[in-house]
Formats: sequence, structure tokens, C-alpha cells
Amino acid sequence: MNRFPQFLLKNFSAAALALAATLGPSHAQTDAHKQLASERFTLVAPFPPGGPIDTLARVLSEGLAKRYGQAAVVENAAGAAGNIGMDKVKRARGDGHTLLVVPAGNLTINPTLMPNFPFKIEQDFVPVTMLAKAPNVLVAAPASGIKSAKELVAMAKAKPGTLSYASPGVGSGLHLAGELFKQQAGIDLLHVPYKGTAPALNDVLGGSVPLMFSNLPATLPFIKNGRLVALGITEAKRSPVAPEIPTLAEQGIQGVNVTSWYGLLAPAGTPPAVVEQLAKDAAEFLSKPDVAERLKAQGMTNATMTPAAFSAAMRDETAVWARIIKARNIVAE
Repeated sequence: MNRFPQFLLKNFSAAALALAATLGPSHAQTDAHKQLASERFTLVAPFPPGGPIDTLARVLSEGLAKRYGQAAVVENAAGAAGNIGMDKVKRARGDGHTLLVVPAGNLTINPTLMPNFPFKIEQDFVPVTMLAKAPNVLVAAPASGIKSAKELVAMAKAKPGTLSYASPGVGSGLHLAGELFKQQAGIDLLHVPYKGTAPALNDVLGGSVPLMFSNLPATLPFIKNGRLVALGITEAKRSPVAPEIPTLAEQGIQGVNVTSWYGLLAPAGTPPAVVEQLAKDAAEFLSKPDVAERLKAQGMTNATMTPAAFSAAMRDETAVWARIIKARNIVAE
């Protein structure tokens, strides 16, 4: 019987292993691509049309439709503070065709804030990627006479509990930004909750309340026309959207890194290869120059990352807000 020469067998085995190592990821990616190209997509935005969630969902739907040759629709399943849309995705098949575009608060604040929060984020969903972020900014009414965060801290220490700040509501991300600011600056401010950003911002513009944390897109027009004074950005670095506004950290107030961000999640059970492929797709779509301009118009910048990095970021932020919520005894209205 003919026997295969041992030295050839060894060389063949080594070559086969090398080839397998080279082809493995490619095959996995091809399988994921085939699965994603098999049927239409639904991107669930759990809030009404308009604004950053809707913008991001539509950017992704356009990209997915072109990439995979399938229809991709945006469904605005609003209600119950976003829980209706989240529940729709939770109940969907984990195959990558039903996806959730959602703001940070639904993932990192509500689980602690809401006593009967109906989801277990890490069990019910699979993090795909953070999509985009928009910095928050501390603003003051011009009538307050406050021109910087340092001046605000000095004034608050001189007259504890006399200055107030508005927020869109108890437990909102902007309320918690104020609580974190108070903690880090060692001051006391009176919280004045409203039902939504618009009425809170209107009262700050009117001078009824001197201060507010808000996301930059909502306040930038008023900062530019002088109706609001920007006291500081709540990020480690200045925003490319408004580089003239200093950070709070530059003014000596450390640890107030509060960013409004938006994420992409899939239902539990979605295969890891599909999740990785979707994360790569989102990064590619959001890095295109025309898309970057669309994000900038909303005050946002690309913030895509790997699924693992996104999962870790969610866990870290959830822990931060849990500490603040429990320490301040904050309960959802």
C-alpha cells in the first residue's frame, strides 16, 4: 500500500491549519452576511419621529438596505417612556433583523430609577454598538449674572440652597447631571423638575429659573444668539460642534462626564457573528462624510465601538447612576 510521505504530510497539515486560520473569520463573516441579507429589517425607535433617535434609525436603515439588498423600515413605537418599543424588540427573533435604537437613559438610568422596570438589559438584549453622542452643557440665564462654572460654584457656596436648576423631570439624565455636579462641586442647588425639556428650557430662557443642564443641540442656537450663557461642557474634552465652550473639568470641577448617547441593541440570542457584523456596518455608515454632517446638524458625533466595549461602557455608566440615584433617594414620578 502506498503511504503518503511523512514530510509531505507534515507540510500539508501545517498549510491546512494556516489556511483554516485565514479562512475562519472570513467564512464567519460570509455566514453573517448571508443571514442578514435573507430578509427585511425593522429598526425600532421607541420615541416619536424627529430628533436624534429618528435620525440615527433612518441613517442605519438606509445603510442596511443598500448593503444587504433588503427593505429596512423605521418603526416609531413610542410610549411608556420607551418601554413599548423596547418590549417589541425584546420579543423579536434574535436574528439581526429587528433592532433597537435607544437613548442612554433607557439602558443605564431606568433600571435603577424605575421600581418595576420590566427588562433585564443584559438578559433581554445584546449590545451591538454605541452609535453617536451629544455633549451636555450647563447654561445660565443672562439675568443671573453668572458667566462661568467657577462663578456659579463660588455663588452657591456663599448662599447655599438659594440657586435653582431646571430639568426635564425627576430621574432624567439631565436631572442626574445636576446631582452629580452638586456632588463633585460640593455645593447645594435646588432642583426644579418640569415635564419635558421644552418647558424647562422656556423658563430658563425667561429667567424664572437661572440654571439648567441640557443637551448641546437644544441650547446651541440660544447660546449663539446670547439668550443663554454656556458655563461648561460636561465632557472631558471640548465639543467639536462648539469648541469655544470650555469644559467643567477645565474650570476645576472634575468627574462630571455626562454625555447624551444613543445605542444599537439586538434581541437576546442574536448570534455573535451577526452582532459583530452589525457593529462594523454601523461604524462604516456613520463614518461617511455626508452622514457626519447629518449628525453634526443634530449636535452629535460618531461614537461607534465594538460590542464588547459598548457592553462594558453600559455596565460602568449604570453603576455610576445607581450610586447617585440611591444616595440621593431619587424615585421616578
